[in-house]
Amino acid sequence: MAVTAREDIMAGLLARLKAYSRTPQGRRNIATARRAAADPRNRAKARSLLGRFRGGRR
Repeated sequence: MAVTAREDIMAGLLARLKAYSRTPQGRRNIATARRAAADPRNRAKARSLLGRFRGGRR
């Protein structure tokens, strides 16, 4: 099966993200994102935003 250009781009992007996540700066950013994701206020904001995208609450 031939690999399409889009699949090739996605594979390259994922490889770059994986490499970045292993750098000290990437680890710091991941830790910051995890702390933010654990905050109940931020979770509520994210839930509300996703609900708007899905067409739930208007």
